[in-house]
Amino acid sequence: MKRSFRSISVNIKLTLLVIAFLIAVATLWYTHTIVKQLQEREKQIVTLYAKGLEYISNSEDIGTDYTFIFENIIQQIDFPLVLTDAKNNVDPLSRTEIRNIKVDSGWTFERAKKFIDNKIIQMDEANPPINVIYQDSIILSRIHYGDSELVEQLRLYPYIQLIIAALFVLMAYFGFSYVKKSEHGKIWVGMSKETAHQLGTPLSSLLGWLEILKMNYQDSNKVIDTLNEMENDLDRLKKIADRFSKIGSVPELKKENVNSIVDKVISYFERRVPQSGKQIEFAFETTKNFSAKLNSDLFEWVVENLTKNALDAIEANSGKINYVLNETKKEIILDVWDTGRGIDMKLRQEVFRPGFSTKKRGWGLGLSLSKRIIEEYHKGKIFVKSSAIGEGTCFRIVLKKNND
Repeated sequence: MKRSFRSISVNIKLTLLVIAFLIAVATLWYTHTIVKQLQEREKQIVTLYAKGLEYISNSEDIGTDYTFIFENIIQQIDFPLVLTDAKNNVDPLSRTEIRNIKVDSGWTFERAKKFIDNKIIQMDEANPPINVIYQDSIILSRIHYGDSELVEQLRLYPYIQLIIAALFVLMAYFGFSYVKKSEHGKIWVGMSKETAHQLGTPLSSLLGWLEILKMNYQDSNKVIDTLNEMENDLDRLKKIADRFSKIGSVPELKKENVNSIVDKVISYFERRVPQSGKQIEFAFETTKNFSAKLNSDLFEWVVENLTKNALDAIEANSGKINYVLNETKKEIILDVWDTGRGIDMKLRQEVFRPGFSTKKRGWGLGLSLSKRIIEEYHKGKIFVKSSAIGEGTCFRIVLKKNND
């Protein structure tokens, strides 16, 4: 059982890692595609600019006005651009040959030239310069250009997005780990208290019987009766130890009579409830004997937990707990009704969560254990069938019918 849970956990983690990897690859690929498209667009603008310059330099009609064309081309240039001669020389303080590159007006000519020369080298590494050709052979000038701010931002965007996503995943992981650790702590504390509670009742009874035995050791009849009761409590202790030993392991399921198990639980509580000062009526409705494959000790524990919850829910001095055993074509159904205070239906799922309890002295483990016993070990179902504040609650257990 533990190995299967561990393998499921590992599979889930691996699946999440694969999904995260695919998302990262898809994000990088998509952003890279957009960057390439923008770079191609900028290259087309530069190429158009170069072709325009070539057309002017090769045109024989010197009087033609090309101002409108170049104004429309230049207006689209929002990326760094430097227009140099064939040997990459340029006036570093020129406003027409250098575009979208900030040169401090306070710099000396030498410092500005060194800065522009470095920029040209960087731009040529990113994008090869485009030559302006005169008469199909002579390089008249060169256009050096770099990537726009938008392209640079898009290059960084997926990495920023991945970092944020990674931080979010880490925060979620540590958050869930803390919640899981806290829940495990509650389970261990609850299990310890539940063990003490389970052992406390028969141990208290044994101490009481021991005192009675000391007072009546000369009366053989009372001694025999007392020893019989002590034997019952010792059997109870053994049963409790067996129950806890089965939690965490795979219990053996056998064909058992469901009616006899319910009867046993009712008999146990009928003998002890009067000692609490309450007048509780126990009723068992069924049409016939039903059998199912189950572990009698664990299933009896579940019925006991439901009965204890019902007793705690009955705050008045009197009430009723009704057990209804019925069947469908493929299932056996056990309903446990009580006339207690009821449960808010918003909490119908929460009542099975470890650590959840509406009782001041509750530890929130009984129903959680019951759910695990029924659903994981017996492959059945347990849930709140109905409830109304001030009227009572009905828990339903559904088991597969034994058709052997």
